[in-house]
Amino acid sequence: MGEKKTRYEVILAGSGGQGLVLAGIMLGEAAMQEGRVVAQTQTYEAAARGGFSMAEVVVDREEILFQQVQRPDLVLALTEESMDKFAHYAREGAPVYYDTTLVKPRRMKHVEGYSFTQIASDRGNVASINVLALGAIIAKVPMVKKASMEAVLRSRFRGAALDLNLRVFAEGARLVEGR
Repeated sequence: MGEKKTRYEVILAGSGGQGLVLAGIMLGEAAMQEGRVVAQTQTYEAAARGGFSMAEVVVDREEILFQQVQRPDLVLALTEESMDKFAHYAREGAPVYYDTTLVKPRRMKHVEGYSFTQIASDRGNVASINVLALGAIIAKVPMVKKASMEAVLRSRFRGAALDLNLRVFAEGARLVEGR
């Protein structure tokens, strides 16, 4: 078996209100629980809800000297604007996941569409789109263990919110594991 990858880079992009910055923070927390070094940066427009929002997460076993994503292992694009901005990474071989609920269909190698917004809405809380997408991302790019992400969810949510987030996290993983 080959040597395990030590550095992972992910871009989470969409609009304010989709929880992408929180998703980046939670992904970083899960990596830190595993003793990894994390850099997480964020960009968002001043009119947060509805404007462009992006989180970049870099996870490594060594010190991170450059904190922004250079060669993403995966891009999540939840809006048309973010898809237009980051689809070029698919041509470079990085998987790009997009939300078929909000983004027009793309037929490109390394591009996969999932109805993230619709699924989250159907489960009773469209705000859980970020956790649903994290399930998909971690299933595709195992930068953290599933158990570490579940521990972060348990530390951040309680009661019905915790139950919902654990369910949608598992569902996100099942979305990509079936392909």
